Amino acid sequence: MSELFVRFHPDVVLDACGLPCPMPLLKTKQALAGLAAGQLLEVRATDAGSWRDIASFTDQGNHEMEAREQHEGTCFFWIRKAGDAH
Repeated sequence: MSELFVRFHPDVVLDACGLPCPMPLLKTKQALAGLAAGQLLEVRATDAGSWRDIASFTDQGNHEMEAREQHEGTCFFWIRKAGDAH
């Protein structure tokens, strides 16, 4: 098990494995919309474009990509919902 898996304790896990582009990104946006500010979303996706698409989404927006990594064809993302958590 990777150090990242041990370090992160997501509030919600989104399994987008097997979904074709652009569904992993769309499901990520939907999941983030349902979270409170400061909560952590873990996304799992097997679509190769997700690596680029989800990173671009967080780079261009307010949500923070805490980390991302790939294991055996699956991309894992840990995204912190934007906003004041207080």
